[in-house]
Amino acid sequence: MSTNIRRDHVSAFEALTSGRFENFALFSCFVDGAPASAIVAVTAPEDAGGEYVITPLFVSVTDTMVVTDHGGRPA
Repeated sequence: MSTNIRRDHVSAFEALTSGRFENFALFSCFVDGAPASAIVAVTAPEDAGGEYVITPLFVSVTDTMVVTDHGGRPA
C-alpha cells in the first residue's frame, strides 16, 4: 500500500514529539477560506533581518474538509 506520509511529515512529527524543540506554536489561520488553526514552527533566520519565519507544519480539520482513507472511505 502506498502512503501520503512524506519524509518531511515524519521529520515534523518527530520534532514535535521528541521534546527537543520549543519553537512550535498554534497559529490561527484560514484554510480554503474556512477558519482553522495550524501547528507552526517559528524561526528567526540570520538572513531574515530580525523577522520571524512562520512555517506551517499541519492544519486543523475544517467543517468542509472531507478526509478519506486510500479506499475513499470517510475517516
